[in-house]
Amino acid sequence: MSFIFRPVDPITDAPILHSWVTQEYALFWGMVSATEQDVVEEYSRIAQSGHHQAFLGIDDGVPAFLMERYHPGSSPLADVYEVQAGDVGMHLLVSPPSGNPQPGFTTAVMQSVMTELFDDPATQRVVVEPDARNHKIHVLNQKVGFRPHGVVTLPAVDPSEDHKQGLLSFCTREDFFATLTPILTPPAAATRGDSL
Repeated sequence: MSFIFRPVDPITDAPILHSWVTQEYALFWGMVSATEQDVVEEYSRIAQSGHHQAFLGIDDGVPAFLMERYHPGSSPLADVYEVQAGDVGMHLLVSPPSGNPQPGFTTAVMQSVMTELFDDPATQRVVVEPDARNHKIHVLNQKVGFRPHGVVTLPAVDPSEDHKQGLLSFCTREDFFATLTPILTPPAAATRGDSL
């Protein structure tokens, strides 16, 4: 699978984004009760921030996921950990399947997102803080090399909650690329000192 990234257009893309973020599976995105205008305003704010960017991932001409890239030092994360040079924050929302789910699709999306982020030589570490209750994303994060640091308290993303408990996790460039490289083990005979 090969994906193309393009910046979100807050107005043009609002209908598709609204159709994703208001579904139950996107509960942790914090916009389940948002209107389409709320989506326009949120993504306009992101586009104008100077430290936060949103991209649609396109699969064969069709929007397949939303990726946000941001500077942790300009976010609430700055209050809960020591931001390092080369840190980049990331949020990811995959579109709901439009038919039979494709095995491995979400992993391919996540690998593509991580590759895109690490294509910037300044990026040394990707930082995520998904809701601590979102066990599906924790499994996916670990699959691509994220290491949990601990649960942190952040401002709520859901208006019905007082705060968010996020699982702060980090993935270095080395940890990510190690997940893409199969570990080759020598044949058993070679490890015993036997000749091949």
